[in-house]
Amino acid sequence: MPTMSAGDRRILTIAGLAFLLLLILGFLLAPANTGDNSAGTTFSSSSIGAKALFLLLQETGYHVERRQHTPTSLKPDEHTVLIIAAPAVIPTQVQRDAIDKFISGGGRLIVTGVAGARFLSDDSSEYNDAPSQRWAEFPAIAPSPITRAAPKITISPVAYWTAESSLGLYGKDGKVVAAHYPRGNGGVLWLSSSTPFSNAGITQPGNLEFVLAAIGDKANTRVLFDEFVHGYGDDDSTPSHSHPLMMALFLQGVVIAAAAVLTFSRRSGPIRPLRPETRLAPLEFVETLGGLYQQAHAAPVAVDVYFNRFQYWITRRLGVAPNASPEELDRAVRERWGVEDDQFLRTLQAAAAARYRPDIPQNEAFKIVQSLYAYATTLKLFSVPKENS
Repeated sequence: MPTMSAGDRRILTIAGLAFLLLLILGFLLAPANTGDNSAGTTFSSSSIGAKALFLLLQETGYHVERRQHTPTSLKPDEHTVLIIAAPAVIPTQVQRDAIDKFISGGGRLIVTGVAGARFLSDDSSEYNDAPSQRWAEFPAIAPSPITRAAPKITISPVAYWTAESSLGLYGKDGKVVAAHYPRGNGGVLWLSSSTPFSNAGITQPGNLEFVLAAIGDKANTRVLFDEFVHGYGDDDSTPSHSHPLMMALFLQGVVIAAAAVLTFSRRSGPIRPLRPETRLAPLEFVETLGGLYQQAHAAPVAVDVYFNRFQYWITRRLGVAPNASPEELDRAVRERWGVEDDQFLRTLQAAAAARYRPDIPQNEAFKIVQSLYAYATTLKLFSVPKENS
């Protein structure tokens, strides 16, 4: 087996240290926001944005503003409502403490989804086990000024609230999609998703009445839409980021220049024949790919990829819509193929919910994929190669 020369080891060590340095700088200097920032932001006119509501409140006389500063600069005010809709950032403990101080001092907070609940010191939100992007109507389940103004709302139930100490405002079948609870001199209103604030959702039955009732009297209320959580940044912090950013660019240039010099010096030295390339065996390729998923903690991605393939196979065989829900697939399998298996529906629901569970254990993800493969084999969705005798 050929050994690595001292020069090769030195180059490999330098490259590894440079890569580690760039990786650390990337984590430190990368913007905090990720994902689709158009959801819930008042700057977006897309169907999931909230620009229509912002303009409507302005035109009807509300004192409404966009807030682009960190939560740490919030001042408690009993006449202020802060709306954090579909945030794309994860708050720090300092920011969470500032939000809690704002509420205890008399401010009111409206947050949406599991991401919004992370801004609360007492998060009681849970992902929906069988998530669906479809909107549904939910009736009021408790008397309050808000439910009196809006007896029902239309919302996408991607999460539920579980704290019994809170007042559930809307829900169905024991599942709460909107809850309210006091905190100090203020209060918190949590929603399953930002549907009632979106450009498309505000037109649905009960949503506009709900939003106006949740905000309160326009004559004495200041409405703040938090845009910092959508990546529009803190204007006061922009200059402080310029120096580290330039330093990162400079270091990257130095590393690239050093790599170019080392490459040239290597090519100017003695030429040795290249080692013949070897092809990985299929099993080695699978193990390599599995190792990458394991190191990246991408168990939800693996489950989602296989579930999409399974859904493609079974919907083609059944002749149903490609985006059929787990319940629709289970019903079609029972009616057309006569398969009576209660575990089949639970497996489909678990696979559909995995994409919304970034912390799903690898063992659980592996069992879900195993179950899907077993059902694909049993239902003969694809041909299984015969084992060599």
